[in-house]
Amino acid sequence: MESCPGKLAMSGVMGFGLGGVFGLFMSSMRYDTPMSTNATGTAIASLPVKEQLRQGFKEMGRASWSSAKNFGYIGAIFAGTECAIEGYRAKNDLGNGVAAGCLTGGFLAKGGGPQAAALGCAGFAAFSAAIDAYMRMPSDDVGSDPII
Repeated sequence: MESCPGKLAMSGVMGFGLGGVFGLFMSSMRYDTPMSTNATGTAIASLPVKEQLRQGFKEMGRASWSSAKNFGYIGAIFAGTECAIEGYRAKNDLGNGVAAGCLTGGFLAKGGGPQAAALGCAGFAAFSAAIDAYMRMPSDDVGSDPII
């Protein structure tokens, strides 16, 4: 897994899968049911149960697909950026993830102007630093000593 395109593809696919599951879960927990189902204004409560379920599952699928695309996109951008920075610096340390988080957050928020890009940079960098610091902590293998 030393290849940047491999890391980018794997992160995109894994992000897509995680986003799909997350979107499905979140859409199933949503309670903002629309009062009407179409342009004619048919009340959803007046529809047969089978039609209500069909429309509910259709909405869950749309939310899951949308979330999957977003997670995959963000995962691919972050992994590709981090790999490129790591290759450029020839180091594997906390700074790579922080810089990649900043660039990813700034890129995703670029449409909102410079203030949004700066805030996106700071937010993603802080989140990346927290996750990297946690993942790099030494683990205490309690109970791994053999009993003699």
